[in-house]
Amino acid sequence: MSDNPRSAAEADLAFLRAVVQGGPNGRASLTMGVAYLAGGLLYGLQCLFHIGQVWGVIRWPDLANLAFVLTISLAFLAVLTWAVLTDRKAGTAPVQTRTLNAAFSATGMANLAIVIMFGVGAARDQDFAIWLYYPAAIFALQSAAWYVAFSLRRKGWMLACSIGGWITAVALGLLVRQGDIYLYVCTAALFLLFAAPGWIMVRDARARRTA
Repeated sequence: MSDNPRSAAEADLAFLRAVVQGGPNGRASLTMGVAYLAGGLLYGLQCLFHIGQVWGVIRWPDLANLAFVLTISLAFLAVLTWAVLTDRKAGTAPVQTRTLNAAFSATGMANLAIVIMFGVGAARDQDFAIWLYYPAAIFALQSAAWYVAFSLRRKGWMLACSIGGWITAVALGLLVRQGDIYLYVCTAALFLLFAAPGWIMVRDARARRTA
């Protein structure tokens, strides 16, 4: 009987340690990091492609442009599917999912609703600028998720991602009628606020697994 409180305390400490470290061997952090890294690099590349179109450097037929954009999305979906399946097979993700990953999963659910709202609105009003509010909303959601992550782990780069996401969301929302500047801001944000944090998570997870 007297050992029960001690056992409970040890279990709580083990749970909190797993939250901070991202699960045994950092597996959950690794897969989430890969997803962020891939998303930032792939969609950052797509933005660079569109910048090339604005500058007149890239002049592809419409069908080729569409094929490129679809390839980017399919490649990201493939990486995301791999990340989800890997987490399920690893058997170490539940703790991470119940805590830190819960915030990012919630933003993913909200993303679907936002896609529908802005996509339908842009198509109905025949105004592409309405669709450009979608990335702004995504960065705002990511800002909130990164703040939750910072509250759990107290890492400065997570707070930087939260602040950067908030600033990017506001900037993109104000620049929807200025396509070229909008692209520059979005490109930089994808590399700095998606690819860079993804690389940090992958690096840290590999370091924990090696240790």
